[in-house]
Amino acid sequence: MANTPKNRFGLIGRNIDYSFSRTYFSQKFEAENDNGCIYENFDLKDITAFPEILAKYPDIKGLNVTTPYKESIIPYLDELSKNAQEIGAVNVIRFKKNGQLKGYNSDWYGFNTAVKPLLQSHHKKALLVGTGGAAKAIAYGLKQLGITATFVSRTNQVNCIHYEELEPSIFESHTLIVNCTPLGTFPNIEAFPPLPYHLFTPQHLAFDLIYNPEKSAFLQQAESQGAVVKNGYSMLVFQAEKAWEIWNK
Repeated sequence: MANTPKNRFGLIGRNIDYSFSRTYFSQKFEAENDNGCIYENFDLKDITAFPEILAKYPDIKGLNVTTPYKESIIPYLDELSKNAQEIGAVNVIRFKKNGQLKGYNSDWYGFNTAVKPLLQSHHKKALLVGTGGAAKAIAYGLKQLGITATFVSRTNQVNCIHYEELEPSIFESHTLIVNCTPLGTFPNIEAFPPLPYHLFTPQHLAFDLIYNPEKSAFLQQAESQGAVVKNGYSMLVFQAEKAWEIWNK
């Protein structure tokens, strides 16, 4: 009889074959000789298929959630942590002993831990490119750091600036720019948000949640103007370790 894993973990998302999480946790389990754990991708065409995963794999102990389901997963959960509720997005699901599912957000923690060493006293305002679940988590994290965040989007929304409204005065006062969109991710590495890159300066810090490629087109253009740049790899490591901590409470 084949051995079944004692602890099954996985990632909920769409088109996630590239998954950082599966590679990271598989290597983690191997390095720690934890043969009782397995991590796999659950690629869903629609979030309505989520209950089918739960029924098929009753041994799941914890899940990560990625684009585009960080917000739409919430109605399927029994409970939310305080920060996940405030953010309005979930990227970690803990399977409680009573069978209930509790949603958490570790994205903000991962981002804060990664960005803190790079912050200077003049980084008081930030522009967040994108308005999805990841951007909401970053806004929450920046709030904890005392940094005011404004979203940038193609559509007109509350507390949101349209790309066409990004004037020099806005760039001058917002010296932290975070790309929270998937633009530029492999294999579409030539894509980038339509920002006025000539307005970046050495005073700016450009942070991209993307980690593949290592230096996205967004980061390359910001760096060409003297900006300090950082990709999202370390953020992903920090949020993954926080997820592991949550699952093993």
